Amino acid sequence: MDNENSRGAMFRAIGPDQRSRVTYAELLFDLVFVFAVTQISHFLLGRFSLIGAVETTLLFLAVWWVWVYTAWITNWLNPELTPVRILLFLLMLGGLVLSTSIPHAFEGRGLWFAAAYAAMQVGRAGFFVMVTPASNAAARRNGIRILAWLCVSAVFWISGGFAEGERRLVLWALALAIEYASPLTRFWIPIYGASSIQDWYVEGGHMAERCAGFIIIALGESIVVTGATFAELSWTATAILAFLSAFAASIAMWWIYFHRGAEAGSELISNSAESGRLARSAYTYLHMPIVAGIILSAVADDLVLAHPDGVSDLKTVISAVGGPLLFLLGTILFKHNIRGWLQLSHIVGIVALGVLAFFARELSPLLLSAFATLLLIVVAVWESVSLRSNPKVQPSATSA
Repeated sequence: MDNENSRGAMFRAIGPDQRSRVTYAELLFDLVFVFAVTQISHFLLGRFSLIGAVETTLLFLAVWWVWVYTAWITNWLNPELTPVRILLFLLMLGGLVLSTSIPHAFEGRGLWFAAAYAAMQVGRAGFFVMVTPASNAAARRNGIRILAWLCVSAVFWISGGFAEGERRLVLWALALAIEYASPLTRFWIPIYGASSIQDWYVEGGHMAERCAGFIIIALGESIVVTGATFAELSWTATAILAFLSAFAASIAMWWIYFHRGAEAGSELISNSAESGRLARSAYTYLHMPIVAGIILSAVADDLVLAHPDGVSDLKTVISAVGGPLLFLLGTILFKHNIRGWLQLSHIVGIVALGVLAFFARELSPLLLSAFATLLLIVVAVWESVSLRSNPKVQPSATSA
């Protein structure tokens, strides 16, 4: 009985009146993913082709999924306790192996990548099942469901690690499809069936803060890489303008996400009776295009800084326009999920970026970057003014 009570004590106190902060152990864990995000952007820079884009997408989805699953687990378990901290430190080690394997994940380090990923996913889920007391039947069943799905996907990850070429890509894509589909089926397995949405109650403020932290990671990586690239260049007028454009774009993205959206999302999920449903849709899935857009924009910044003059080639156009486009698409869907209506400023920004793409090949990389940044600034200012001038659309009023 004492052993069962100690295991139950590993859970956070979660309820309508409970508020959990993000712990320092979680923040330390997140820092590993600064490196992972950097590796993904560099991977795409080195393989900017159709197959390279597919491979980059797969790697990004894997990195995001292993991170977001950890965010769910630490929403339930208490990282202030030593066993949970040790779990996070071991996951950090796995994350470092995962990140260092990314540049050669489709070459000689595929098995390292797959083994690290599968070990993190299965090991974390197994730990959750082990520390969940039998008295907490709903949580224990959820842990077993998750573990079962992750064990199935792990077979495809490891098989892909041993395979080569297109077979590796196909096997890993199947593994990701299994993992991304599992929450939509509510982790149905034989005998246990599917979980109910009530089984997935989370502490909303904590989940919102964790995902906002990942946005900070991606934006911070973009700024750091831009600064490092700029430091190695001759500081010509065009290089300085390209640097300022990249920096302004990062600030505009921060403003669009954090000025109103992050606050409204945190307030809504914290007060929702179906926090699990919101955590799955708004934070688990809809944050992916937001982060992907920031990463792709970082690639564009690197390309524009390296060659600000001349004519924009296809990869510069795709990254310079596609990055902000993905970001705005993700934020409009995220804000629609928490507000219930589509932000007009974001719609106009998306359409304007589409028009910009049509003329992009006629512009220099610097001019293309400047126009894309200007559109992001317009969206940020427009949204801020519209929300300030209309009290009916303040976060507290739009959380229904």
